[in-house]
Parts: sequence; structure tokens; C-alpha cells
Amino acid sequence: MKQIKLKGKDIFNGTHLLGPGKVLILTEDGVVTGIVAESDAGGDVRELDGILCPGFVNTHCHLELSHMKGVIPEKTGLPAFLTQVMQSRNQATGNYDAVIDKAEQEMWESGISAVGDICNSTATLVKKQQGRMYYHTFVECMGVAPAGANSRYQYSMDVLASFREINGSHHSCSIVPHAPYSVSNALFGLLAGTPHNAPVSIHNQETPAENELYQQKTGEFLSFYQHFGMDISGFQPTGTNSLEAYLPYFSRNKILLVHNTFTSEADIRFAQQQPVETWWCLCPQANLYIENRLPDIQQFRQQQCNITLGTDSLASNHHLSIWEEIKTIRQYFPEIPLEEILQWATFNGAKALGIQDTYGSFSTGSKPGVILINQESSRII
Repeated sequence: MKQIKLKGKDIFNGTHLLGPGKVLILTEDGVVTGIVAESDAGGDVRELDGILCPGFVNTHCHLELSHMKGVIPEKTGLPAFLTQVMQSRNQATGNYDAVIDKAEQEMWESGISAVGDICNSTATLVKKQQGRMYYHTFVECMGVAPAGANSRYQYSMDVLASFREINGSHHSCSIVPHAPYSVSNALFGLLAGTPHNAPVSIHNQETPAENELYQQKTGEFLSFYQHFGMDISGFQPTGTNSLEAYLPYFSRNKILLVHNTFTSEADIRFAQQQPVETWWCLCPQANLYIENRLPDIQQFRQQQCNITLGTDSLASNHHLSIWEEIKTIRQYFPEIPLEEILQWATFNGAKALGIQDTYGSFSTGSKPGVILINQESSRII
């Protein structure tokens, strides 16, 4: 079988920059066979102007909200943002499938190979059956009234069943809670008890109102519930931050905590003490779009957290590009080495989704896709 030999200014293998003078060797269908010194590579080496990198892993996306690009104003805060999403998400005009196709194409062209995608319906089912990219579908379940927990859970389990019918190694799925402020204790219990259901994902501490709700049952979410006629009489504040209240439910699982904009050092230490494999997904562009604030990323580094990257949706972002997320992090935290951020975007994301044998690195036998990075862009090769 013919070999493809690629040489860039450097090669990032998923965890390290290897330095110049190395050649990446792959089969014609993209399987990595090795990385060798240029002197050992032989002829037919294709030289490229940039860093060779495994395809990015976007661990948090909402592909089914792609029709909402530009609909919601920026910097409104999360409760107002959620209100507009709920009021506008079913008002799609034009060809809904074509919008999803375009959004996936944008991810592909920017170098994303695998996606952790949040779903509330089967709107992306046909797209995922096509198998162009790897998807882990997180079927999202929500409901604040304990009396409705069983029916909400069953609806989401029916959606999950549809996604489980996708054949092939390019897809997996699990049922997950939406967020601490939108899931009752009864529903948390049902979700946590679902067998063969990993990893779990949850929107975590994206707004200060979430912690205030759990500490005192006060704040912006009360008017949000009232606006939609939601009964939260059964909710009892725990006097703690939200993370401490719900994380113990998932002690037997792997969990991906998403956003973490208002997560404290004490929250991180609490999570690290729990018997659960915890991953922290950062979506900086969406954080700026919604709350005009970034998480304290240095805090997560100092506590040696497992970090991944996501894009969130086109309702809360101008692009579905992990490279744009990396550029934002480098703008606000220039002291963080590029090598470390690239690991968050590749190997860490793949490990969080449980697909590290195929994606996220240039290990022999993997098939992660290859992208070329320069100062301004990333693109698939």
C-alpha cells in the first residue's frame, strides 16, 4: 500500500511538539504507521508550512442549534440567553438540514475530527448516520418538577434509542443531565442509575445565579422559572455551590463538566476528592458571548485538572472552530504554552470521550485525521 509522508515545521503528536526534522507516515486511508527522522523517511516527502497536528476533538457542541446563529444578542447573561433559546429554538426557517450540513462542514474545514454533541431531539440523526466525523451524542434530559421526572426521562431515553441504532464505529451516545438548575433530584437519580451510560456531560457553573440558587434559592433563576411557569416548589437549597450538590450522584461514572466559568478553587478540590473521573471542558468564546467572562484557567492548571475544549453552539459563538478557541485562550492567557493547549484540544478530548485509541494522537495504528496549523488558521489535510 502506498505511503503518505508529511513534514511540517514541527509535529505535535497529541502530547508533545517533537521539533523539526521529523516525518509523519500514514497509509492512504489515514492510519498512522509511524513518525521517523527525515533522514530515514526516504523519498516522496511532502513538505508543509506549519505544525502537523492530529485532528481536533470538540468535546462540547450543540449542532442542532446551528440555525440560531446571530439570533441572540451577546453579553446578556445566561438566564436571559436561555430564555431566548427556549423561545426561539423551534422557529427555524429554511432548510434545517442544510444549516446542519453547513455547520458540520465548518467544523471539518477547521480541523475538527470528533465531536461531543448535545441533543434534545433527533434533528442531527441523519447527519450522524453519514459517518463523516466521529460523534458522541449526549442526549440531554431536563425537568425541574420531581413529579415529571419519569416522563422526562422516558422521552430522552426514546431519543437515545434512536441514536443507538446508528451502526458503525463512528458514533456512540449516552443520556445526560442538562444543568444543575434544570434537573430535579428525582431526575438526577434516574440519570445516574442508567446502566452502560458513559461518559456523562453537564453544563456546570456557567453563571453566578446557579450557585446562588443552590446556596439560598434566590437570584435570577427564580424569575426565569416564573416566566416559563415552572414549578420549583420541590427544590430545596443545599447551602453549597451547585457542584457539591449534584456531583456525588455520578460517583460511578466519567463526567465532563462544561463551561465552569464561575467554578472556584474549593469546587475543584471537592471534585478531586470524589470517586469519579472528572474532565473540565472550556468553551471560552461562548463564555465571552454569554457572560462576557472567562473561567480562571490558571486555577484549573494549578490543580492539575483534566482539561478539554469545546465550541458550544452557533447560538452562542460566531464559529465552530477549536482553533478559534485556542487563539482566544492565547490572547487572554499568553503564558500558557501552545503545546499544552494543543493537548487539551486533541488527546485530552479524545480520552474524555473514550476514543483515544483512534483519535487525538499520532500513535501507531490511530486514524485521527491530520491538520496543518499556522499562526492564523488550522485546516484539514
